[in-house]
Amino acid sequence: MASSVQSSGSSGGPAVPTVQRGIVKMVLSGCAIIVRGQPRGGPPPERQINLSNIRAGNLARRAAATQPDGKDTPDEPWAFPAREFLRKKLIGKEVCFTIENKTPQGREYGMIYLGKDTNGENIAESLVAEGLATRREGMRANNPEQNRLSECEEQAKASKKGLWSEGNGSHTVRDLKYTIENPRHFVDSHHQKPVNAIIEHVRDGSVVRALLLPDHYLVTVMLSGIKCPTFRREADGSETPEPFAAEAKFFTESRLLQRDVQIILESCHNQNILGTILHPNGNITELLLKEGFARCVDWSIAVYTRGAEKLRAAERFAKERRLRIWRDYVPPTANLDQKDKQFVAKVMQVLNADAIVVKLNSGDYKTIHLSSIRPPRLEGDNIQESVPPGILGQAVGREELQDKNKKLRPLYDIPYMFEAREFLRKKLIGKKVNVTVDYIRPASPATETVPAFSERTCATVTIGGINIAEALVSKGLATVIRYRQDDDQRSSHYDELLAAEARAIKNGKGLHSKKEVPIHRVADISGDTQKAKQFLPFLQRAGRSEAVVEYVFSGSRLKLYLPKETCLITFLLAGIECPRGARNLPGLVQEGEPFSEEATLFTKELVLQREVEVEVESMDKAGNFIGWLHMDGANLSVLLVEQALSKVHFTAERSAYYKPLLSAEEAAKQRKEKVVWAHYEERPVEEVMPVLEEKERSASYKPVFVTEITDDLHFYVQDVETGTQLEKLMENMRNDISSHPPVEGSYAPRRGEFCIAKFVDGEWYRARVEKVESPAKVHVFYIDYGNREILPSTRLGTLPPAFSTRVLPAQATEYAFAFIQVPQDEDARTDAVDSVVRDIQNTQCLLNVEHLSASCPHVTLQFADSKGDVGLGLVKEGLVMVEVRKEKQFQKVITEYLNAQESAKSARLNLWRYGDFRADDADEFGYSR
Repeated sequence: MASSVQSSGSSGGPAVPTVQRGIVKMVLSGCAIIVRGQPRGGPPPERQINLSNIRAGNLARRAAATQPDGKDTPDEPWAFPAREFLRKKLIGKEVCFTIENKTPQGREYGMIYLGKDTNGENIAESLVAEGLATRREGMRANNPEQNRLSECEEQAKASKKGLWSEGNGSHTVRDLKYTIENPRHFVDSHHQKPVNAIIEHVRDGSVVRALLLPDHYLVTVMLSGIKCPTFRREADGSETPEPFAAEAKFFTESRLLQRDVQIILESCHNQNILGTILHPNGNITELLLKEGFARCVDWSIAVYTRGAEKLRAAERFAKERRLRIWRDYVPPTANLDQKDKQFVAKVMQVLNADAIVVKLNSGDYKTIHLSSIRPPRLEGDNIQESVPPGILGQAVGREELQDKNKKLRPLYDIPYMFEAREFLRKKLIGKKVNVTVDYIRPASPATETVPAFSERTCATVTIGGINIAEALVSKGLATVIRYRQDDDQRSSHYDELLAAEARAIKNGKGLHSKKEVPIHRVADISGDTQKAKQFLPFLQRAGRSEAVVEYVFSGSRLKLYLPKETCLITFLLAGIECPRGARNLPGLVQEGEPFSEEATLFTKELVLQREVEVEVESMDKAGNFIGWLHMDGANLSVLLVEQALSKVHFTAERSAYYKPLLSAEEAAKQRKEKVVWAHYEERPVEEVMPVLEEKERSASYKPVFVTEITDDLHFYVQDVETGTQLEKLMENMRNDISSHPPVEGSYAPRRGEFCIAKFVDGEWYRARVEKVESPAKVHVFYIDYGNREILPSTRLGTLPPAFSTRVLPAQATEYAFAFIQVPQDEDARTDAVDSVVRDIQNTQCLLNVEHLSASCPHVTLQFADSKGDVGLGLVKEGLVMVEVRKEKQFQKVITEYLNAQESAKSARLNLWRYGDFRADDADEFGYSR
């Protein structure tokens, strides 16, 4: 309460009453008000002031609930107009007052003036002058105040105002209605049009008692969509406020209590009305949320007519600033970087009706669960908690639900599960989607009824502006999860999901349909030799059949669903020999062949859950069908061979695809990036290159910069012409990295992907991951320089797209010396490598490609200044031997190399220091002709 102000007076006169100030909170009647002080750190103190010397009529009172025989008391004539006179004049205004009398029971009587001092309007006089109050009987006009009251009363009588008007004043008595017979009909009859009202009481921040005008219904109104902290009633009748309950109540009281408002009646809950209260200064519902005094509630936000998204936005505003009830709020994605909260990814697989696998721009795969929805499940069974993602359509035993000899196949046996999966598959597979992570659901241990779950990333997934979860729910192919009120881990579009579910229920869609549920009778003939034999002729005659790839076991082994035939088959790709993957055998785990994982991944990315066409040619003894698979006009067998992930099998010779397979295999052999051909050796030159006999040797030397010499005497060079481009790219890349340095340890290296690596000089370079032994041992190849290094993953980072190999290809190119043989003896080879390193590493040379080989081009290299042949110099020093080639165009060069070799032998240099060792054919020398 504001501090008292002592009025000045003469020292010898009577004591002058203390003038006190306050703000009018409430008008109890025509002769009583409640004033409050200014809030300081919480709701302010209050006191009731009764006007001295006057009397106004009593307002209506309802019989106490504890007195069954009690009767409601109506308004006295002119009581309500008197209250309204004061309400409109005083509510929210500052007044000053003096206390003249205080009863033993604590009731205070005094004079009230509008304004900051006693010069303001005397409220008692104004009431009497309007004929809304009378002087108390027996009061004698023995002082100036009472004299003025007497004069005001005489004037009111003369003017026939209020109580002194003709008639008994019955028209001023309200017909108060405390209950509504049919609340639902009452709400609907107003068609959500604003109703004038006065707020009579504030129970808590979000529940008020309102007088609806002009029919005088006294109703309890709960604010739609929100809930404030409340006052908990204890057993002894006392009330204990929840945190911020008193503050929220004061917030609403100070703005709405006894104000003229408009209420939009939106729904009803028993005798309580759900609605929105509008005041000229704003919408109290949104204000409470924005100030952190309330939280959104799901059960009533659906009826809020002014846009649920506004309420969620207001609540989010308070959460982000941790206001009041949100002071300890921790966002569900607080530990995620912005790039991990929102990103674009490509959908690779639909695991379940609420889960997908996406491929990130980094090449990593991530499982995303759709926030706040639950896939179809068997009635009365928590099946969605019992079916791990990724096994839809495969057999899962459920003896308690079905026959012991029968297996549950969720995709086909759970009603609407197949329709939900198909909706997602057709809508998403192979498409790029926008992912917004809403929350991370932590791992949970197993219980008696629910298995353990690993951590889940739950997100809102959109494509073309469509929320996939909302689309699923609106078609009745999923339901919305209900949460505890304090559970903040939910979809950022939860209200839209609830609205979509309400529409689906109303329209009887999918799971909410009263029609018979769809039944999918799908025969699984995988591995069933007898059924497969019966089915084989039909598939062979059918030519190309439509299919959906349900599962990829390996690069060439798939599980297919044939829609027309409604069956599942195991399908093996014909014409190729694909690396065998790892297998679990009794008592041991058989490791997969090299590159089996790469082949499986390639096939998965290309065809998993896609619509394809298959040609069945035959079947094996295990009941698996063998044939050709086509997608978008491409033959998967040919594509695997093209990518060097498979070899052509001899059985392809009799097929129509033999020539494309051979062409693809030849191209794969010759490409620099080899996989299954990594150890492929070409046939001897005499056999494979007779066609070159007629060619002339071409000598077109180009300037290069030698950056690296390998232990087997291969070397890497950069093209001098593109050197400035590389320098500019490196400069820009390092500037970008210094501005946005990678978070140490955040990069998870994968074999074959490009990255950035910090070299021993402290600078960042472009690199490719060649092998990952452990996080502390990652083998990388510097693609612009040719050197290799083993680094911890903390010294690696994601290669920014602006500096990828698409912008500037890898600048280090591998070559080998033409016309020479590198010694197999380790010491002799080291001598040759040391000599080359000393002569040409980090220098500019001239390079001419002489011929190609399976590993890399063979070239001659000249010193830039003297034009001397580096390879010929090695031969002259006796560090290497000559490789004799039969092509006609090389004979002149070979003769020169052989003469140099003879000179080194005569001088017994290095390799030849013990003579011509090759004549002995001695294995211990490590050489052979």
